[in-house]
Amino acid sequence: MNRQSEYALEAALIDQLKGLEYACVAIEDEAAMLANLKYQLEIHNKGITLTQTEFERVLNHLNTGSVFERAKILRDKFALKRDNNETVYISFLNCDDWCLNEFQVTSQVTMQNKRKNRYDVTVLINGLPLVQIELKRRGAELKVVFNQVNRYHHDSYDAGVGLFQYVQLFIISNGVNTKYFANNKQQSFKQAFFWTDKENKRLSDLHEFSAEFLKPCHIAKMMTHYMVMTEEQVIKVLRPYQFYATEELVDRVKNSNDNAYIWHTTGSGKTLTSFKASQIIQRIPKVHKVVFVVDRKDLDYQTAREFNGFAKGSVDETTNTRKLVKQLNDDSTKLILTTIQKLNNAIVKEHYLSKVTHLQDKKFVFIFDECHRSQFGDTHQNIKQFFKNAQMFGFTGTPIFADNATGSTGQQKTTKDLFGECLHKYVIVDAIKDENVLRFAVEYVGKYKRKDSLNEMDIEVEAIDTKALLDSPQRLGKITDYILAYHAQKTKAPDFTAMFCVSSVETLIKYYELFKDKQKGADKPLKVATIFSYAANEEDPNANGLANGLIPEENPIPEGAKIDKRSRDKLDEFIGDYNAMFGTKYSTSDSQTYYNYYQDIAKRVRQGQIDILLVVNMFLTGFDSPRLNTLYVDKNLKFHGLVQAFSRTNRILNDKKSQGNIVCFRNLKTTTDEAIALFSNKNAKETVLLEPYEDYVKQFNEATIELLKIAPTVKSVDALPDENAELKFVIRFRELLRIKNILTTFADFSEADLALELQKFEDYKSKYLDLHDKVKKQGEGEKASILEDVDFELSLIHRDEINVAYILNLLVSLNKLKPDEAKKRQKEIIDLVAGEVQLRSKRKLIEQFVEENLPKLKPNDNVIAKFESYWTKHKQKAFEQLCADEYINPAQLEKLLQTYVFANRLPRDQEIVEALSFKPKILERKSILERVADKIKAFIDIFIEGMGGSI
Repeated sequence: MNRQSEYALEAALIDQLKGLEYACVAIEDEAAMLANLKYQLEIHNKGITLTQTEFERVLNHLNTGSVFERAKILRDKFALKRDNNETVYISFLNCDDWCLNEFQVTSQVTMQNKRKNRYDVTVLINGLPLVQIELKRRGAELKVVFNQVNRYHHDSYDAGVGLFQYVQLFIISNGVNTKYFANNKQQSFKQAFFWTDKENKRLSDLHEFSAEFLKPCHIAKMMTHYMVMTEEQVIKVLRPYQFYATEELVDRVKNSNDNAYIWHTTGSGKTLTSFKASQIIQRIPKVHKVVFVVDRKDLDYQTAREFNGFAKGSVDETTNTRKLVKQLNDDSTKLILTTIQKLNNAIVKEHYLSKVTHLQDKKFVFIFDECHRSQFGDTHQNIKQFFKNAQMFGFTGTPIFADNATGSTGQQKTTKDLFGECLHKYVIVDAIKDENVLRFAVEYVGKYKRKDSLNEMDIEVEAIDTKALLDSPQRLGKITDYILAYHAQKTKAPDFTAMFCVSSVETLIKYYELFKDKQKGADKPLKVATIFSYAANEEDPNANGLANGLIPEENPIPEGAKIDKRSRDKLDEFIGDYNAMFGTKYSTSDSQTYYNYYQDIAKRVRQGQIDILLVVNMFLTGFDSPRLNTLYVDKNLKFHGLVQAFSRTNRILNDKKSQGNIVCFRNLKTTTDEAIALFSNKNAKETVLLEPYEDYVKQFNEATIELLKIAPTVKSVDALPDENAELKFVIRFRELLRIKNILTTFADFSEADLALELQKFEDYKSKYLDLHDKVKKQGEGEKASILEDVDFELSLIHRDEINVAYILNLLVSLNKLKPDEAKKRQKEIIDLVAGEVQLRSKRKLIEQFVEENLPKLKPNDNVIAKFESYWTKHKQKAFEQLCADEYINPAQLEKLLQTYVFANRLPRDQEIVEALSFKPKILERKSILERVADKIKAFIDIFIEGMGGSI
């Protein structure tokens, strides 16, 4: 049976949308779109008739600003001054009654700017193109369609009056798989989402997806209610589980006074969901205020930062109870973010009570973050008793169930007891299936030998779990050695970072000093930082397994607590190391300085500036850093604490981050299995945890057999008979890349286990990249190769440390070897250049230098100086040739190159025009600008990108 063509897919979709009551309209170009826009705006704005000059004013207003700024214009009204001097307010999108908009569908609209593009299916709302649907034939890879949309951003979305910059949502589909994403140039394919039903069943088929997602009322509601304009000028759209949870909460507020909770797994975007729910609920007339409640000081800052990032000023972070009381009494403050401790103070302490008593009967909606903690103490009950008309909602990734509700003090309440019905579930299995979080690779390290008179045997850590053994200097030293040996492998240094959680402050101090001592004199020591509470009696009760598994409180500042002087002195010493490392001036001298230290550590971990963060409890819950991929564990964890701690590592970032790595120095296998079963389902272990190392070796070796069937030798890749065979080779080799990316993070990894030796793997990789280059050279015009429909996933090959500076260091060492050894190493260097994405554009010049110049160098010659001279000469020659060939003013070209270096921005068309020494004719302008832009980009790729500071 033939595959459904792109044309047939498009025709079926348009027929379906007509059945959903979209009006089908023929629009071929911008002129037709503008005529349609004028007519639709007139209908939408109560039948107003616009003169041509009035419509021009509307277009001038619309043709302003970036995609983000236009998203705001779309949602506002425009005060149009009419020809008769009257003012009328023009609406572009009805956000209050979202179904009352005008819905149309068209196809094959052609726009031309830098290049001509024809868009597949466009949904128009009130005449504006707000949803763009791009299709590929069945079997094509979805990421290729995503990349095509990104290309349109640069090529033609800003053509004419830039109406396509009003697109809010993109939908991409190959018929079988369909995803949607917001209009945000900076995002990766990871931010493209499947739609599901309320039970998280995926609606991936285009017909299924469209039947639900593209219903006129639904698509308009997504746009008007479920998108967020952040302070970072990014447009975000909610995922389906976030949508369903928010809808349920809003419905509950409107139609009842019952409490409820949302169970969304850790790492699934709980803050965005709770923000959007708070934002919508606060607009409901009967609601007096929405209070978002966190229960730990370190979360207070992060959540406030995230909330205010979604909408500046939406949350005033309360630094003390007095300020909270003031906010509670301020009618203009509809949304408050506070801690449960401060809220309790406001309603219990006598000197605040008189100021808030009059609020007891007001309609308050409380949203509790991490509500599995809220059952401790009387605080929850105090809030319920004080606010007579309160409605309480909880968010948790790890609810309290009957299975884990019993603590050391006896029976505790479950989350259901406290909050009632669970309105929506999205568990870790759902999140992994949807690729919203990663799986975990858990390794257990360390067996101990017990000797007696009869035998010597290995015994698992769990069997001899004594404090004396666990805290012994020999054990801590071996663990430190292990981390130092394997850290670069685990974190694919310098791509990712790690956290190390230990059982107590006392043990943490020992580990910190071991890392410091063992790295003395190292060329590039790991940057180890730490933070802990210096309150007295710091021993962690969870070190020996707290029954319900909750990670104990450890506030950054032990306010009013008794201080442990030794701990504080040690922490000040460690902060001194931090200050020396980063040029900062933090200390524990006062609470604000110490809290600033806490915030700075959080920022540097997120930015990848800290290699290992050493903690007891802090940062193990609520801390979000996609750059963090590894957790070393030397403490007992159970249930909530285990899942929360492990989940620091499994945030999605890029293709290279394939899993969260957990390295356990205690035997937590049984508790890991129990926790995963409890918070997902009894059969979830295989989904949540990676398979053993041996399974991936087997997969790699089986994939190698399949690859060799297609291309038995490296040379045979060049002789593949047609593009279909090339496509099979690309897909098979890409599978090897993916598996090897996982394999290399295992401590047991050895090239000797693999059926494809390293040199051959690198040679095949070079051929794989040759095929990618072949597609790239075929240009951006009409489709020329079926390989355009496959994603090469170059991020799995890209290694930041392999740049020209790295190659130079190899050349320096090469110059000091004996001739035979030097010749062998020379081939290895040439192969390395051929197999690295960022060096391929420089390949010819580097190979030429190696072949022509190295034989002439003497052992003591300065290789780097010779290379710099060689490179500068060729760079200047290429620069002059480009100026001469394209009649470019050299000073202007230098200016364009400097702009790229400092702003990382390629030259715009008008900047190229200004750099030319002639004015291109109108008919020739497009082809000239395309050619010059491509040549400048090629110059940048060769002589500026990937130099590594060597030139």
